[in-house]
Amino acid sequence: MIELEVFDNPCPDRDYTIAHVNPEFTSVCPKTGLPDFGTITVEYVPDKLCVELKSLKYYYLDFRNKGIFYEDVTNQILDDLVNAVKPRSMKVTGEFSTRGGLHSIVTATYESGVEESESRGSMSYKLKAKADGSK
Repeated sequence: MIELEVFDNPCPDRDYTIAHVNPEFTSVCPKTGLPDFGTITVEYVPDKLCVELKSLKYYYLDFRNKGIFYEDVTNQILDDLVNAVKPRSMKVTGEFSTRGGLHSIVTATYESGVEESESRGSMSYKLKAKADGSK
């Protein structure tokens, strides 16, 4: 796995939110071997460190040929980023392209000082039916 690089937060005494959006995320479905496409959004309130964007880009590219479920990749990104930057809070949302009529959105969250089991995210599925009612 690519190492995430960090730099010192230039405003560590202030709470502010950083959002990074990757609309070109790709991984591989471990069941079918077909590519999965989606948008990964990372929102966090930094403490002492921020993630460096070039390393984040290469980190995402490392998933391109990896067989991994939506739920796992979203939580892995959260865990890896939390370990790298140790934020005050963080939310990772994976919004994955429609496949088989299902549009999946997986959200995982972290709050500093909250037990891991309490801070784990949620997952939602949206079903988009065709206008004629067929699947």
